[in-house]
Amino acid sequence: MKSAVIPQIRVEPELRAELESVLKKGETLTDFVEATVRSAIAFRRVQTAFHERAQAASEEYHRSGVAAPVEAVLDRLQAKLDAKRKKLGR
Repeated sequence: MKSAVIPQIRVEPELRAELESVLKKGETLTDFVEATVRSAIAFRRVQTAFHERAQAASEEYHRSGVAAPVEAVLDRLQAKLDAKRKKLGR
């Protein structure tokens, strides 16, 4: 597959200098921009999926009138957080 080019953007010299100041050793501006675009795409996908789940949950609540108690939701979230912390050794 042939590669494509992302459009160039004009930025203030200060922004360019700031960007160059955070590059890692051996990292190019192109590497940084590509990684940043990939990260932004992944974030947008997660964000969109979250909003879709929230919308579906809201619609289900309005349809059924049944909702999970706040304490149960918070307990599940705390359990997930505790499990992740344990996995990371914190």
